[in-house]
Amino acid sequence: QVELVESGGGLVQAGGSLRLSCAASGNIFRINNMDWYRQTPGKQRELVAIITSGGNTNYAGPVKGRFAISRDNAKNMMYLQMNSLKPEDTAVYYCHAELQPGSDPSRQYSYWGQGTQVTVSS
Repeated sequence: QVELVESGGGLVQAGGSLRLSCAASGNIFRINNMDWYRQTPGKQRELVAIITSGGNTNYAGPVKGRFAISRDNAKNMMYLQMNSLKPEDTAVYYCHAELQPGSDPSRQYSYWGQGTQVTVSS
């Protein structure tokens, strides 16, 4: 079984920083793209940042220049460094990965974490 687990969420004042982590575990053959999404009540889940297996990154406009996505392929970990946080960054943040499990390495599957709450107070 493959599992993604986020950590690092919490309550922070505007202008502060948080670092989210995502740990992938289980029978994994290869992890391809990894990304962070966020969702607020009543809204669709939105892409925040994406990182390829080779380390190429891309960001949503509202977070560009403030957030930094990274990954450690040896540890099957992904991170999101969030700086200069704003109240509008408040959301549940989800880790997502496209990966090939050891049980079926010829196919790619989509996996989600359970989410971690980030609250930014004004």
